[in-house]
Amino acid sequence: MTGTMKYDRHSLILKIIEEKDIETQEELAEELRGYGMDVTQATVSRDIKELRLVKVLGKSGIYKYAALERPESDLSDRLIRVFSESFLSMEHTDNLIVIKTIVAGAQAAASAIDAMNWPDIIGCIAGDDTILVILRSGSVVGDVLKRFSRLMHSSSGNKS
Repeated sequence: MTGTMKYDRHSLILKIIEEKDIETQEELAEELRGYGMDVTQATVSRDIKELRLVKVLGKSGIYKYAALERPESDLSDRLIRVFSESFLSMEHTDNLIVIKTIVAGAQAAASAIDAMNWPDIIGCIAGDDTILVILRSGSVVGDVLKRFSRLMHSSSGNKS
């Protein structure tokens, strides 16, 4: 029963974000409640992560939730674009990389990094314009920096 409810909720979330510009988790929770679903912010937060929703700049100039498009082959190009369009600079120390992004770009870029599932990366913490990438060890920092640089250069040449 719970699995079906979750599936229905996920389907409804995708429908809502397709039809409306949803800026916050609370707005999304309110929309779901409007459809008669009793949800908490924690549930909505989990759903957003499971659905791999990211914040994108909408036509109206506000950041809104959107689904990373599938199929999987398309996913990697989309992730690279999300990351490279937000990226400004990066520095590192030991097993930590700090990435600076455009204002309000860090969360989408960090979601893209997480979705790439690189085994050397334990996880990311994102603020508004800064991402902290935590690596398994300091010995892999050079490799990860090179991979980030390759992503920047492989993105459709939009950075000169």
